[in-house]
Amino acid sequence: MVAGPSLPGAVMTSSQHTTDRPVASGDLARGRLGTFDIVFFVIAAAAPLAVVAGAAPLAFRMGGLGTPGAYVFCGVVYVLCAAGLTAFARHVRNTGAFYAFIGRGLGRPAGVGSALVALLSYGLVCFGFYGFFGSYAKSTVHDLVGVDLHWSVYSLAAALIVAVLGYRQIDVGARVLGVLMTLEVLILAVLAITILLKNGTANLSAQPFEPAHVFDSGAGGMFVLALGAFIGFESTAIYAEEVRNPDRSVPRATYGAVAFLALFYGFTTWIAVDAFGVDQLLAITQSDDFQNLYFGLADSYLGGWAKTAMGLLIVTSILAATIAFHNATSRYMFALGRDGILPKRLGHAHPRFGSPSRASLVTTLGAILLIVVTVVLGGDPYLHLLLWTNTVGIVGIVALQVLCMVAIIRFFTPDRRGYTAFRVWVAPALGAAGLLVGIYLMLTNLELLTGRTDWVNWALVAPLPLVCVGGYVWARIVRGPNTSGTSSEMP
Repeated sequence: MVAGPSLPGAVMTSSQHTTDRPVASGDLARGRLGTFDIVFFVIAAAAPLAVVAGAAPLAFRMGGLGTPGAYVFCGVVYVLCAAGLTAFARHVRNTGAFYAFIGRGLGRPAGVGSALVALLSYGLVCFGFYGFFGSYAKSTVHDLVGVDLHWSVYSLAAALIVAVLGYRQIDVGARVLGVLMTLEVLILAVLAITILLKNGTANLSAQPFEPAHVFDSGAGGMFVLALGAFIGFESTAIYAEEVRNPDRSVPRATYGAVAFLALFYGFTTWIAVDAFGVDQLLAITQSDDFQNLYFGLADSYLGGWAKTAMGLLIVTSILAATIAFHNATSRYMFALGRDGILPKRLGHAHPRFGSPSRASLVTTLGAILLIVVTVVLGGDPYLHLLLWTNTVGIVGIVALQVLCMVAIIRFFTPDRRGYTAFRVWVAPALGAAGLLVGIYLMLTNLELLTGRTDWVNWALVAPLPLVCVGGYVWARIVRGPNTSGTSSEMP
């Protein structure tokens, strides 16, 4: 029998989470993050301002009046997923969250296959956001000061910023994300409150939350965008090795982030109904200028300064999301290196910063390479670098979320370990059902994500199952038949 790499999911003792410096090259820095730090990472990854000002108008255009209800419904689905995830996280603590969870619940080969899909998916989402940043930064700078630089200049500058933050201590990045996230949430909150104060509740309607509108026949594309707005909620578990008191911090951060995003998206889209009224809102979202819905509101209710500020904050919102996905990608790479699935050198933490420094540098190099390739091939930063990579990444992450729910049910089937049946059986099953519907809607509406209607759509997502199966077979045949996915250290 060929010895395999160490199994995922080792649990650290509470004493191991109190030091400020890693105890070995394979350890990340302990105790540097608190609950709010993790919440910042999750919310920043969701890019709330970019979702509301950039994607929500398109959701209204495709799905109609039920957009606020769709965001709330997706939030409920993810709360159900969080119930089982937070219970499972007490028994499996590993920076490669999907890898450890699925490996523990469904066996090590399944964990390895899912880990490779997670690395690919998070990496592609991260890389795509550099195109998003470059595209938005180019147009914003041109509008403000008239300078017209190539988009790749901004993308490469973002890569440098992210590289520095990813290489250093995790708490440095958390502070940066906290500031950026607060600013983008604040401007939307001020706008919403101003609309309410000026208009009252005369135009507010419960129609956006009625099932007939939420699940309208044209809602498929709307739900693609709504589900995508919560991508990365499970990343709270990625930081379990670096957080203080993970048994309390991870559940609090998970529930807090999902609840905040659901309420924030639901409220800020519902407030557009108050600003325009039902009929006028639907007319605006079907016009050629629909993408400027929230910029127009900011200009009308707060003044030109707010419109300008919103444009700048969307750029920083995208940067914050890029930092968050870079951190997630580098930690998956670190976990796979530490367990010998990728080169061991990637599994070494920085001796001073306690960061996955080598994995972080490789992630940055991958991003720079893809930016350069896009430029050389004459690709568009938004249509190609963003939409194509994020299509694959989002589908892959949601598919892994489904597998994670199955792993949770399997893990708790012999013994609920003191949890209620609803938390570890029913809630994950309902969450998985909701996510499966989401995957179906994504796969049947790929043209909305890629802008293509041909074979390219399926060519983009085909690598996901191939990578998963390849990892599964590799773990069984090449690295030995051990499939338990368990560890003697894990209760």
